Amino acid sequence: MAAPRMHTIVPPYVLQRVAGSDPALASEARTALWVEHHRRTLARLPRRPRSGSGLTREISDAGGRETTPGRLVRGEGDAATGDAATDEAYEGLGAVYRYFQQVHGRDSLDGAGGPLLATVHYGRGYDNAFFDGARMVFGDGDGRLFLRFTRALDVIGHELMHGILADEADLAYHDQTGALNESVCDVFGTLVKQHARQQSVTEADWLIGDEILGPAVQGVALRSMAAPGTAYDDPMLGKDPQPDHMDRYVQVGEDSGGVHINSGIPNKAFHDAAVASGGYAWETVGPVWYATVLDPELDRNPGFAAFAAVTVRAAASLPDGARIAAAVRAAWDGVGVTVEVASPS
Repeated sequence: MAAPRMHTIVPPYVLQRVAGSDPALASEARTALWVEHHRRTLARLPRRPRSGSGLTREISDAGGRETTPGRLVRGEGDAATGDAATDEAYEGLGAVYRYFQQVHGRDSLDGAGGPLLATVHYGRGYDNAFFDGARMVFGDGDGRLFLRFTRALDVIGHELMHGILADEADLAYHDQTGALNESVCDVFGTLVKQHARQQSVTEADWLIGDEILGPAVQGVALRSMAAPGTAYDDPMLGKDPQPDHMDRYVQVGEDSGGVHINSGIPNKAFHDAAVASGGYAWETVGPVWYATVLDPELDRNPGFAAFAAVTVRAAASLPDGARIAAAVRAAWDGVGVTVEVASPS
């Protein structure tokens, strides 16, 4: 099994554009790119025996340095510190834990009660957040393009889902499989946010990273699951490149074959299946995607069609399976992905 890699919420092509177009912000963008380049392969999730103690959080402060873990500033059960990043990270980790425990019966990322770790105030004006294989790491943003990354619950859910994926499915990180990796993390990022806010599929915004965009950006989020390709159109960030259909699939060498770009296609499929199913997404289509990630028959390097087939099969095995499976199949068909499994009876 390959060692886990670092995953960042802001795609490298966005940072590359900023580094080349805005001298005032080039330093922050180059720093974020440098960190990603030099921290690609990292440690696995820490494990501990099941203790029955439930949620355990540890928030550390890097103090503006590009090092982890930093100084421990808030542990489980400690009072709020008054530092926004520290307290947002603490609450965000708790929301992620509660989602997976209450909805999927999963005890932390490793399924065995492992601690949830985070480092805040990483670097100075650092324009990213990432999961390093063991902990969440948050930059404070430059204040113009990106704000404090602890503000966004969907970002926290997305990044921590990378830990679950590495522990369960170990999906390869390139081309269609890598796009599925990123999409699954967007799926559970938005599910964590919707669950915490108790939003139905029609109340949810289906945006990823809407709370981290700064005042200088012409856009609403990093990604839109409802309408990929429409999240931003900005002189510094460029135009959201995500396709919403296989007809517009992007062949590109950068970004590990476009993993942050082509994730728009399975994102749109999940959104459409959830809206068609109605109610709360974590009760309908969310369990389908979770069962797919845990399915032992899921290949480590699936394309969109292979992954879609497992989702339809997983849906058919759940309560109200025929209806949900039909919605899932129709959603994949709607984005141009052919599902080659027998229709549920």
